[in-house]
Parts: sequence; C-alpha cells; structure tokens
Amino acid sequence: MGAGFLFAFIIFIKTFSLENSLSAITASQKPVPIDWISNLRVLALFAVIALHAASPLLMNFKTAALTDWLAADLYNALTRFAVPVFVMISGALQLRREYELGDFLKKRFTRVLWPFLIWSLVYVAYSWYDEELPFYGDLWRDTLTVLHQLRNGAYYHLWYVYMLVGLYLVIPVIGKFVRKANRAEIRYFLLVWLIVIAFSQPYLNDYWPLIDVKYFSGYIGYLVLGYYLANIELSRTLPKISMIVFYFMCLISIIAGTYLITNRTKEISTILYEPLGPFVIFYAAGVFLLARVTVFHLPKSLIKIRDLLSNLSLGIYLCHALFLSRLDDWGLSSKLGNPFYSIPLTALVCLILSFMVIYLLSKIPVIGKYIAG
Repeated sequence: MGAGFLFAFIIFIKTFSLENSLSAITASQKPVPIDWISNLRVLALFAVIALHAASPLLMNFKTAALTDWLAADLYNALTRFAVPVFVMISGALQLRREYELGDFLKKRFTRVLWPFLIWSLVYVAYSWYDEELPFYGDLWRDTLTVLHQLRNGAYYHLWYVYMLVGLYLVIPVIGKFVRKANRAEIRYFLLVWLIVIAFSQPYLNDYWPLIDVKYFSGYIGYLVLGYYLANIELSRTLPKISMIVFYFMCLISIIAGTYLITNRTKEISTILYEPLGPFVIFYAAGVFLLARVTVFHLPKSLIKIRDLLSNLSLGIYLCHALFLSRLDDWGLSSKLGNPFYSIPLTALVCLILSFMVIYLLSKIPVIGKYIAG
C-alpha cells in the first residue's frame, strides 16, 4: 500500500514539476473545453449515487459475506473521486473568470439556496413520514425542529451544499490570487495544502508542530487544483498510459488498504476513503486528468442527454437520496442478488428516476428553476 502511494506521488509531482511541460496560467487562457467538463460532471454524478448505494453494505463488515463486502469496498473506492471532482470542476470554471462581486454572489447563491431549501423541507417531511423525525403538534416546538434540521442538514447527503456555500464565499478572493499568480506560486499553495492534509491524518497528526495552517486546509485546495489541472499544458512526454497507471495504483491502494486495515482491526475503516486524504486527492486528480485527455465521439442524441444531465446535476444530486431510500423499500438495493451488479443497477435506476423528476420539475413555468437547480 505504501509503495503504491509513493509511486503515485512521484508521478503526480513529476507532472507538476516538469518546467517544459507547463505553460503559464493566466486569465487570458481559452475557455475550459465544455465537452470534457460535461463528461466529467455526469461521471461524478453517477459515481456519487453509486457511492451512496454501496455504503450501507460497506458498513456491514461484521455480518456481510466477504465477497459481498468486497463488492462494496470496490464500488466505494471507485467512486470516492465524485465530490472532490465536483469541487475541482467548480475551480476550473469559476476561478478563471472576472466577476463583479455582487453579481457573482447573487447568481451562485440564487442557483443553490432555493433548490437546497425546498429539497431540505422535502427531506424533513419525508423523515416525518418515515417516522424518523417526530412532530408534536406544537407550532413553536415543531418550527424549532425544522430550523434545527435546516441548520444541521436534513439528510445525509446535504452536507455537500453547506460546504459548497462556504466555497462560494471564498471564490471571489481565491480567484483573484490564482489569476494573478504564476505557476510556481500555485504549485506552492498546492504543495503546502498537500502537506497539511497529509499531517492531518491519523498516525501523522501527532508529529505536526503547533503551526496554524488552517488557511491551507479543507476543500479550498480542490478549487485551486481543479483550476490548475484544467489549464496546465500537459507534457507530450507524459503519455496517457502513465495517467492510467497512476489512476489504478491509487485505486488499488484504496481498495486493498481499506480491506487490510478493516480486517486487522475488525472495525470498518474509512481513512483511505476520506475526501480530504492524500489517496483520494491523488485519485481524484488522476480521474480529472484522464477525463481531460480522453475524447469521446458521442452521437448527438447522447450528447443531448449528457448535457441535460450535466445542467440538472444539482437537482439530481439533491433528490437522489430520496429515490435510493424508496428503491430500498421497493426491494432494489445492494441486497438484490450479487452486489457486483445490484449496486450499479440500483445507481442507474436511481439516476434515471431522479433525472426524470428533475427534468419535469424544471419545465414548470417561473418556479421550475428554483426547484430543479
């Protein structure tokens, strides 16, 4: 596991450090190619649904059959790039643009907060319907219950929106930095971020001195990483096969490492799955670069569907957890037969149902955009 991580780290740093393979990053660069970004967003959307479809089985290490649990381990590892890649896409698209501050905040928050609020209330109602959240018939008490849910997240997947709102607040500031910074300064930021992330992990955090490095922590690094990887000129001496090897080394390290740690401790370990962990950072970067250099020649009908999925990805993300819960009640989940096929099947059906609902909601005059995102 350690050797795999070291190998991946060397390839990644080599990509960052080859002076002849990188061009200066400036605000005058051509727009990020929308096709590969759309491909990547749809891939990340399906991945996050598959991740949530596989996670319940992953938690059952002590009771599930080993082969079933390994399927959950595989799909969890395969899909852990999803949220980091979503953030990297935001960095690639948002940091390179000049904004008037008020217009940026109004546009971003209007697009996110109304759908988030509406779907949060839907999940509050669903939790009440599912008898997970009590209401008491007392207006004040029930109002406080709803407000508590809105403050802390009405459903497990909504944490992403809270994180996204925080990133939107910093994008106008960090965007000024990356547009003015040269490549060495951006690499410096990313290197410090990686070091801070590494030393925040168990077994290493005890060795970090009392230096305040909160300015180099969290998902802000993914914003800068997405901007950087979307705009660097990739070296022609770095063949695509190297990126594929890099990807699989990260993936195998996450799968095998999770099994070995969990099997040794007899307790489920998600340390290698953590989005703010070195393995997932390199893994997500590998997926991002592969998507950038891979060209798909899709028929026009599939391009239209892809673009619809990409444009409605926020609404689909917001509602997919509701469909996963209902599909489980209807018998479609990882428990339906062999999880090697039942997990992706569940995710696919969930994606289709979520897309259909969000697409129909988006067609409602005036208010559709506030629901569908």
